[in-house]
Amino acid sequence: MAEEWWYYPLLFGGGFLAGIINTLAGNGSAITLSLLILSGMPANVANGTNRIGALVQTITAVLSLRRSPRTLFLFKDSTWFLIPAVIGSVIGALLAVEVDPQILKRIIGVIMLLLLLTMLYKPAKWARPTDVGKSHKSILNWVLIFLVAVYGGFLQMGIGIMLLSLLVLVAHYSLRDANIIKLVLALLFVLPAFIVFVVNGDLEWLPGIALAIGQGLGAWIGARFILFLPKANTIVRYTLIAILSVSSFTLLGIYDWIRNLWM
Repeated sequence: MAEEWWYYPLLFGGGFLAGIINTLAGNGSAITLSLLILSGMPANVANGTNRIGALVQTITAVLSLRRSPRTLFLFKDSTWFLIPAVIGSVIGALLAVEVDPQILKRIIGVIMLLLLLTMLYKPAKWARPTDVGKSHKSILNWVLIFLVAVYGGFLQMGIGIMLLSLLVLVAHYSLRDANIIKLVLALLFVLPAFIVFVVNGDLEWLPGIALAIGQGLGAWIGARFILFLPKANTIVRYTLIAILSVSSFTLLGIYDWIRNLWM
């Protein structure tokens, strides 16, 4: 597939959609990882290549956020999570480069299937405001961010949803405030992991750059405009259901099993 003329435009388009999805919620890596793996790229190399676009996307999203006293306050508040985010990301990335590609392929397939199952249910509507009377700088929040960072360094996919759940349900931020902190933490997750993958050489630059251009543009549009559309999350949810269905079934061999069963 990589030799076809439409391969790089396809990566750009997938990256663009992923950039928007990751800005609105998360799980956009289900698209980018699927495109890389289904093109024949080994799972470990796809995992590393995916970090190129993720880095550009997160930098773009953070820089594109509208500056306000509230945004600047949340930037400052997120510094409490700097150390666990960086340490956890490095540990996760080091684990990822040591995993056998076939095992990693199955792990990605299982995670995609689990994400699909969660997407099939109507997500809870989190409408409570940020609890200003509660300290967000607790040991529990610190440890949980570390654990999510380990996962983010290992795979990246789905950390947006994990971070939003943690920040809203445990740290008691409003969904809007949590989304801003999520973007900052995603940047802290991806940068150390990206360096680990570059040092180990487990990435391909040209496909990664094609994804990065699309993801950067998608993140900019998502942070500046689409984030405020009333039905954006509904569109994203159904798009992800379709992507996760195809990807998880393919990576886990379910599609081949069903085909062989009927042949």
